[in-house]
Amino acid sequence: MKSSEVFTPGKFPVHTLVDDHLKEKKEQLLDTLDAGAMLISISGPSKSGKTVFIEECLGRTSLIQITGAGVNQPSDLWMRVFDIVGTELPASITRASGSGNKVGGKGTIEGNAFFVKGKGEVSIDKTSTEKETLSASLSSDCLQLLIRELSGTDLVIFIDDFHYIPQSVQAELAQQIKEAIRNNVKFVCASVPYHADDVIRSNPDLRGRVFSIDFEYWGTETLKKIAFKGFDTLGIGYRNTAIEQLVSEAAGSPQLMQYLCLNACFELGVREKTVQEIELLHDAQLHENICRRTVQSTDYGSVVELMKEGPKTRGSDRNVHITKFGWNGDVYRLLVKSLSIDPPKLTFRYKSLSERILDICVDGGPSGSSITSACSHSAKIVNDAVGSRVVEWDGEHDVFDIRDPYFLFYLRWSETADS
Repeated sequence: MKSSEVFTPGKFPVHTLVDDHLKEKKEQLLDTLDAGAMLISISGPSKSGKTVFIEECLGRTSLIQITGAGVNQPSDLWMRVFDIVGTELPASITRASGSGNKVGGKGTIEGNAFFVKGKGEVSIDKTSTEKETLSASLSSDCLQLLIRELSGTDLVIFIDDFHYIPQSVQAELAQQIKEAIRNNVKFVCASVPYHADDVIRSNPDLRGRVFSIDFEYWGTETLKKIAFKGFDTLGIGYRNTAIEQLVSEAAGSPQLMQYLCLNACFELGVREKTVQEIELLHDAQLHENICRRTVQSTDYGSVVELMKEGPKTRGSDRNVHITKFGWNGDVYRLLVKSLSIDPPKLTFRYKSLSERILDICVDGGPSGSSITSACSHSAKIVNDAVGSRVVEWDGEHDVFDIRDPYFLFYLRWSETADS
């Protein structure tokens, strides 16, 4: 058995599945689906295991898994569903989608399940009025076909990243989801916490028809179980202190923990199950090697560079401060560095963040107003560059919150962030 089959970041963890802490949520999910007439909304931080949870509870062969990314009208989403289940489109839909349009997608087979890769697109090259008329007709036809195909079946439409759908489209889509649910079509929507109620806001009539299941980042003891299961399977011994180091770097993300454990195997030279006595020790150099290898799986390089530069200055230059690391930098570079030092944290209140910044300076450091201004501008810079809310600055409560563990990990271990 290969190490890459045991630790599987980004894939279903057959040998390192940890779900005992999710039993209550699983019961809630299955009971709600069985009762019917409810949309299930799964919300949780990025990389917190939402998709694996749904796949494990329902089975991948029961899921029609699609994404909200690239959806510009409701029919875009339903075309992806038809593409996956192999629905033969009736003449009305074929004509509408054939008017200089593209309808398609690519799929791959994993086990007995078919997953969409890419997107089906419907683009109508006509006048504005003709577009609206044809789009409305296509949308209505697609909805009726969706109901006819899936009503009363065991198949579940799983819309991941619902929040990526433009708000102007969400309202109509929410209305169609309501109608489909009323006709016994099953839906699960997944989103990040700050967009958890998008589908309800888009259609207040769904209030009372939505069952919400909230995820949090995983706790230390739960993340440890991933390492215990995997290393035991591969015959690798380990020190608890070494596992705890990896857990602290994972910042609550089971997917990042999988990456760290897999790269620990590679650094130890274990690429398949071993009968030799090999042990993962609490060793600073080994830990650094694991993390340096893992950080190559993500790249926020250009984003961090923008963050370090800060917004364009008007008038006088910013104050530059001397650091104990031997370089000089303004408040934006100090902020990046302060987020990266030990211990790793996703959420900072102003007091602890300012203490970190002042601690790395040897000349007093920037003022409080300068720090809060840098937090506010940095959050906007990062989110605008990425296109989603990777970080957030709560100016009312003075809290800087990193919403993606991979971003924190990149800040801590990339040469770009450290330079």
